[in-house]
Amino acid sequence: MSNPSPRAADLLARRLYEAGCRHAFGMPGGEVLTLVDALEQAGITFHLAKHENAAGFMAEGVHHADGAPAILVGTIGPGAMNGINVVANALQDRVPMIVLSGCVDEDEALTYTHQVMDHQAVFRPITKGSFRLTAKGADIIADKAVSLAMQPRPGPVHIDVPISVADTRVTGVPLRRLAPAARVVPQGAKLAQAREWLADSKRPIAIVGLDLLAETSACVLRAFLEHYQIPFVTTYKAKGILTEDHPLCLGGAGLSPLADKHLLPLVEQADLILCLGYDPIEMRPGWREAWDPSKQRVIDIATVPNDHYMHQASLNFVAHVGETLEVLAKGNAARAVWSGGEPQATKMALAQAFPQDDDWGPAAVIAETRDVMPPQTLATADSGAHRILLSQMWNCTEPRGLIQSSALCTMGCAVPMAIGRKLAQPDRPVVSFSGDAGLLMVAGELATAAELDTRAIFVVFVDASLALIELKQRQRQMTNRGVDFGHHDFAAMGRAFGGAGHTVRNRTELRSALEQAQQADTFTVIAAEIEREGYDGRI
Repeated sequence: MSNPSPRAADLLARRLYEAGCRHAFGMPGGEVLTLVDALEQAGITFHLAKHENAAGFMAEGVHHADGAPAILVGTIGPGAMNGINVVANALQDRVPMIVLSGCVDEDEALTYTHQVMDHQAVFRPITKGSFRLTAKGADIIADKAVSLAMQPRPGPVHIDVPISVADTRVTGVPLRRLAPAARVVPQGAKLAQAREWLADSKRPIAIVGLDLLAETSACVLRAFLEHYQIPFVTTYKAKGILTEDHPLCLGGAGLSPLADKHLLPLVEQADLILCLGYDPIEMRPGWREAWDPSKQRVIDIATVPNDHYMHQASLNFVAHVGETLEVLAKGNAARAVWSGGEPQATKMALAQAFPQDDDWGPAAVIAETRDVMPPQTLATADSGAHRILLSQMWNCTEPRGLIQSSALCTMGCAVPMAIGRKLAQPDRPVVSFSGDAGLLMVAGELATAAELDTRAIFVVFVDASLALIELKQRQRQMTNRGVDFGHHDFAAMGRAFGGAGHTVRNRTELRSALEQAQQADTFTVIAAEIEREGYDGRI
């Protein structure tokens, strides 16, 4: 007896498996049961989360481990709508994600209105594209979705899957695959101009962004920067593309006014600014028009045209960054740069601005955790004041060593991202940093951590306040309103969901808790109690 023809859902699932996907996250409903079955049969494990928004962040955590598109599954209506935030986050944070939603068949929707809504109208503005699956077009829609999600700049793509279409058997339809586009590098007069500027520069600086993460051009980048001794700044998502203990590295930038106070004056002194895969969506207003191309030479090499207007350049190249650096450097001799030692002075000033030796407080929590945890530890950060400090203090030795929502800056992301990361890389230590408000948003996912046996460590900064917003209120001399909430026992919460829990109030207690957490056979919540004004003057 021959095998039955594949269902449309099977063709979709097989293309996702082909793209490297091995995990999917969400909450099932009757409308996606065939889809979940198809994913499992294709070799993609479906994981049940407690909320679709958290499920999407778990999927993102896996993406940062394996590079494949994240998969979020939501059923009709409320299920799909619960994922809106994480999909918008994927668009702004350049995360390739396939968003699968179930929907009622078109003929049925003519007279049946319960939970029926236009998913595509909702998702189109926050995705790179939205498709409605058809039976004969299932494979080509799947290939289009994967290709679109992964093309520069990556992002989410939505596929609405009608119930009957998912079950429809498909025969006689050829499989199609979009051939990857050839890499493009500059040539001609503008390339010659860029080579000349590089040769003439005495004070070059580079700003490295997340476009390079998808290129795997780290070796070329390192060779180029070292050859010309160019100091470099990274955006937060590009942290670790070259190890941050590199003598040319000036760390991450874009969110901390304290860091910008030292970095922006150095940028102003540069006679050549190289924007290398630099996507300014992570940056704040201080980096808007941070240089003047009429007075400084600026070369922008990115994977897409500049339509953001955050900055302008003297020369714009839409090209493969790594291969462009190779042609820029070919036969182009290096020369002595920054004779006054300004980058080294800036690096020292930054180290002094973010000291590691506080007796206690948020900086001490970060410093102690970094010191206790193994060098190969992977970290996630939630949004809030702690993220700004963490992004400056947590040195990364590899790309994606610290993941966060740095474009949309959504709260509640760190815990589920850590769950996904630990699931995909169980042999690596994973530590999550959250504010207490952020953890309360996703507390139910601690149950997911237990059910998936992901032994991540969840560090919570407990100050019973939206610390960053409260700080902004005080800076504007406003009355404290809407930022305070109850003081909760997060360690007990961790134990209640099947994990370990510790409350710590000093470095010694934190060190002991971290050491125990590394030996625990379940996840651990470490509640670090700090003063709500602990971030004053530190970020």
